[in-house]
Amino acid sequence: MIAYVKGKLAHKDPTHVIIEANGIGYYIHISLNTFSQVKDKEAISLHTYLHVREDAQTLYGFAGQAEKELFMHLISVSGIGPATGLIMLSSLSAQEIKTAIINEDVKVIQSVKGIGGKTAQRTILELKDKLRKEGFAPPEANISTASNNTLKQEALSALLTLGINKNVAQKSIETILNKADNSINLETLIKKALQHA
Repeated sequence: MIAYVKGKLAHKDPTHVIIEANGIGYYIHISLNTFSQVKDKEAISLHTYLHVREDAQTLYGFAGQAEKELFMHLISVSGIGPATGLIMLSSLSAQEIKTAIINEDVKVIQSVKGIGGKTAQRTILELKDKLRKEGFAPPEANISTASNNTLKQEALSALLTLGINKNVAQKSIETILNKADNSINLETLIKKALQHA
């Protein structure tokens, strides 16, 4: 088990980073929350979870231990795999997920792409008591800004990586940008697009 990876940030993207440590480049999948916290750093350390399957070994990284712990809780629920857990942490903040589970707000959890009614209810049932006992503190998200075209391209790239159809993703991005003011950041744009896709 790889508990964390510490090294030079060689590449960053809203959905993944590559960290160079001792001459090895680790490709690590991240949430938008983690992306917002690490994007301006040269040296980086991420808490990690290694997911091993017969056909792949995938590394997931988190800026904070609390986010990793929440991710581990989410993937313990039947019907939520690591990819869906990461989409949840990208669509909603840790605090929003925690609040929705404790308040038994099925609609909020169901608003995440790939989460149906039964999975949302199962998530609440299985995690409500655990979260009450542990009390997660939400990580702070930094605001990112970019030019409109760069913003569109980065958001589209992230949505495609998360499995959204290209036409649907482009339409969602356009709709949100037309309604939003110029101060919208990449993280917010992707979150809203995920909810509209």
